[in-house]
Amino acid sequence: MTLTVFRIVLVALGSTFAVAFMAICAPPLVQTPDFIGALAGGFVNPFATGYSLDTIFCWFVLASWVVYEAKAHGIRHGWVALVLGVAPGVATGFAVYLLLRLRQSARLGRTEATRAS
Repeated sequence: MTLTVFRIVLVALGSTFAVAFMAICAPPLVQTPDFIGALAGGFVNPFATGYSLDTIFCWFVLASWVVYEAKAHGIRHGWVALVLGVAPGVATGFAVYLLLRLRQSARLGRTEATRAS
């Protein structure tokens, strides 16, 4: 996969998830603006709880990575990805972080290919 195709895939996946999330979750939340109930809805049965916990822990893994790379590699504005990881979701936040990282690494002349050699 080329870098251009990778970027297109990230934008497509992050955007598609954000649109789907908003289409599915926004209408009921507008009708009944109960944010606590909406969050609790992810834990209605053991299967939903498992998926919800996976998503929550993926956000914490992403947050750890963002904080580490901010200090170790000077990647800036990772907080944007963490906010997007909360709403609309980790899929969008993670895609945005990878795009930020790619852009900043390229600007600093540190691509994965250069570091590998």
